[in-house]
Amino acid sequence: MVSSGVVFNIQRFSIHDGPGIRTTVFLKECAMGCFWCHNPEGRNPDPEIQYFPTRCIACGECVKVCPNGAHELREGVHVFLRDRCATAAECVKVCCSNALELNGRRMSVEEVVEEVLRDRPFYDTSHGGVTLSGGEPALNSEFARDILASCKEKGLHTAIETCGYCPWSSLERLLPVTDLVMMDVKLISPDRHRAVTRNSNEPILANARRLALTDKQLTFRTPVVPTVNDSEEEFGKIASFIRSLLDLREGKGGIRYELLPFHRMAADKYASLGLGYEAAGLVPPSKSKMQELSNIARSYGVDALIR
Repeated sequence: MVSSGVVFNIQRFSIHDGPGIRTTVFLKECAMGCFWCHNPEGRNPDPEIQYFPTRCIACGECVKVCPNGAHELREGVHVFLRDRCATAAECVKVCCSNALELNGRRMSVEEVVEEVLRDRPFYDTSHGGVTLSGGEPALNSEFARDILASCKEKGLHTAIETCGYCPWSSLERLLPVTDLVMMDVKLISPDRHRAVTRNSNEPILANARRLALTDKQLTFRTPVVPTVNDSEEEFGKIASFIRSLLDLREGKGGIRYELLPFHRMAADKYASLGLGYEAAGLVPPSKSKMQELSNIARSYGVDALIR
């Protein structure tokens, strides 16, 4: 059993990451570079410091304890020199205003499962369970598998959220201990996909087809991002691909499809990590736009649930 892995959040009372009330465990590391990503803090596999300047009171305590000189006070203003940071996290311990946070901590399988089991009564009454997200849980497949296996042994419903950009062997390793797989299908056009995510979609589409040929419960999802995949042409290609996945099941069911509207609530996360937010100028899709896309999906024989 893998002893530990890096977790950047454990979110209790989740209601959008699978059926019922769930606890979602977010594992760090993702190979994708989607410019609108809602969880940029999950990309880097290692723990890192997030700095929220609007919370800072410039008390200077972080300056005193940082062993690498990553914090300075310049004319009464705090400056975080990220290139000097070695994530010692001494600054986080003394920051009374929570302007500095440690994003990611190494946890054992036992620690994660213990946290998950705290809300077991809610899972039992709502038919919920645990969901592994990220980041990309399949890139931490041994750690993820051990968490899922332990939860299954304790009778919990298990689910994973994946972007699909991972070796099939890594994803396949999780299937025996996973009840539900939720997977993104962002684009079908290969050049367009590479331009907005920095990666090919070939392994993603191949993994989606492989999943459709299993007997697992599947939910395919499309994050609707303006200027990326919300045109009739681009979305029509996605709907056609989802239809092909349904056909692979030969009418046996077990596949659902969801549309997730883009939002800009991740802007502060990018700033706290010293990253530029390229999606700042995008306007979230309207209800009428989401319904329009749902109607396009229906024209391909695909029922699309709008989240």
